[in-house]
Amino acid sequence: MRRVVSVYLPTWPTDLWRRRNAARAPAWDSPLAVAGSAGAKRVLVAVDRAARRLGLRPGMAVAHAQAAILGLTVVEADPDADAHALAQLGAWCLRRYAPLVALDLPDGLWIEVAGSAHLFQGEEGLIEDLLSHLARRALRARAVVADTPGAAWAVARYAPRERVVAPGCQVAAVAGLPLRALRLPRETVAGLTQLGIERVDQLADKPRAPLRLRFGPEPSLRLDQAFGHAPEPLAYLDLPDAALARLAFAEPISTPETLARVTERLLVELCAELERRGLGARRLDLVFRRVDGASRGLRVATARPNRTVRHLMQLFAERLALVDPGFGIDEALLCATRVEWFDAAQAGLGVLAGEPAEADLAELVDRLGARLGPGRVYRLDPVASTLPERSVRRVGPLAAAAEAGWPADLPRPARLLHPPEPVAVTALAPDHPPALFVWGSRRLRVARADGPERMHGEWWVSDADSGLVRDYYRVESTAGDRFWLFRDAPAAEGGRWWLHGVGEA
Repeated sequence: MRRVVSVYLPTWPTDLWRRRNAARAPAWDSPLAVAGSAGAKRVLVAVDRAARRLGLRPGMAVAHAQAAILGLTVVEADPDADAHALAQLGAWCLRRYAPLVALDLPDGLWIEVAGSAHLFQGEEGLIEDLLSHLARRALRARAVVADTPGAAWAVARYAPRERVVAPGCQVAAVAGLPLRALRLPRETVAGLTQLGIERVDQLADKPRAPLRLRFGPEPSLRLDQAFGHAPEPLAYLDLPDAALARLAFAEPISTPETLARVTERLLVELCAELERRGLGARRLDLVFRRVDGASRGLRVATARPNRTVRHLMQLFAERLALVDPGFGIDEALLCATRVEWFDAAQAGLGVLAGEPAEADLAELVDRLGARLGPGRVYRLDPVASTLPERSVRRVGPLAAAAEAGWPADLPRPARLLHPPEPVAVTALAPDHPPALFVWGSRRLRVARADGPERMHGEWWVSDADSGLVRDYYRVESTAGDRFWLFRDAPAAEGGRWWLHGVGEA
């Protein structure tokens, strides 16, 4: 399955000019326009948000714009520098998001994410990460993922509230958009509009033969590409100076077994190159180029630098089933897009000394991350806090151990409920431990109880904690189950009861 993100940078030239000329750039709420030549006439080629709100549009004469808007800042266009900067942004996206990134000049990118979205907990997570990074760079952007480059491009520019077009839904997403969403020339759009065709669905309903005679093959081709009925190859960027291995085939390959053997051969070659450079891979991109011009990519990541063929092959084996070979694959490319210094001799000293094999743990983390997603593999570290829900935090599975620790003389439950769940408690006396409690539909009679253990709020953290008091009880039901209950105020003040933990560590 193909999934393509279209990144649209609507104010790319003006955003870049502000970044390059921060010392003399006007305020963000002051209009800024970029001007260029169109024959003998000088026109606006790009405007920022402030200028657009005042009615300025690309294509407007510079003299007209300056006469209409007092205080308008007009700067000279530099399309070569803008294209170079877009290529640099594409290379950054290639390193961070996916092995298949293509330029969409003059103001966009395409990123194929079918093999790498899992590293960001899905497509929504990847797009959110991308947009937040661009926003921190003061770059205005929109991004949409769809099955085809054409559909993603159209929705990103003409349906900005949508971010993810569900697989197989590109026809419905594009149908109601204007014809400009098909990337057709202006004269073609004008001619179709004269015939009463203004939307994509209206074009799709028309007979193709008369349209082809009058407007050529482009309208039908763009429509089929957006709908996924015709392939649209993209010119992907290469990462310079990266460690890579490449194989080309005289005859196309397609079977899963052959793809696995090819992947292993590439890993043997690449790992030898990494060893020669003294490097280990932290992220690997595997790209299969098909005979129809399309490409399919996979990305795997490691918790620590690694160049063990067996382990890296296991990571790719988890994802090779996602590769659609189409009518065959005629080239395969494996690239280490993120590497770190790696000393294999030092990495083995701990094992020789009889210490736990950290490399084995790192490999386990990598395999779990490949199956579940890296954000779902973590461990819990203790935090110095008086409140149980604040006494743990998630950290990376291989992060250094924290200096804090849990008190050994205060048992804690195996599972903490967050937030605590309310329960109805019956006690023999107001200040006595629970004798019976009702949790949801369960009525549990207490056989043994221990407590109370009083905890106070952290007044130095939050004003809301200044008067917080909890009395915790460890209880065991007649069935042998153990629970952790607390009352959020003394009995005399009418405190309520809550279930905070289940089981015992």
